[in-house]
Amino acid sequence: MRDLRHPPERVWRMLTEPDALARWAPFTTDRGLDRTGPATLTMIDGSTGMPMEAEVLLAERPRCLEYTWGEDRLRWELEPDGAATRLTLWHTTADRDFVPKIAAGWHQCVRVMELDLDGTPHPPVRGQDAMHYGWADLEAMYRKTLEI
Repeated sequence: MRDLRHPPERVWRMLTEPDALARWAPFTTDRGLDRTGPATLTMIDGSTGMPMEAEVLLAERPRCLEYTWGEDRLRWELEPDGAATRLTLWHTTADRDFVPKIAAGWHQCVRVMELDLDGTPHPPVRGQDAMHYGWADLEAMYRKTLEI
């Protein structure tokens, strides 16, 4: 969960528009995620891209976005709070041991999104580059907090 100083409509665009996603997400997309149906999300690590099938299951602008990514399921909930947004991500995966790694990665990615929204963009933090931005410490913190 992250409280962002921006209205849900702006946050929604960051979650659904290909150009916006390319600035902060761990993947690029072949189409906007603002409507249901199949999509391809390409995981980026340096100069390597790994396409993965996805399916947008729910797109309720600007409140809720849910999609599959490979075998995982992501649900983004946007709750207005005055002119701000409380953003909650539910990432469901089959491998419990992988949860702290996922949490650390999303922590970094959402921070980059927040910087972009604030007008101080930072290059995306993806793949092995995450190690240069405190990923290992975040992963250890989440592992301890979640008792995994």
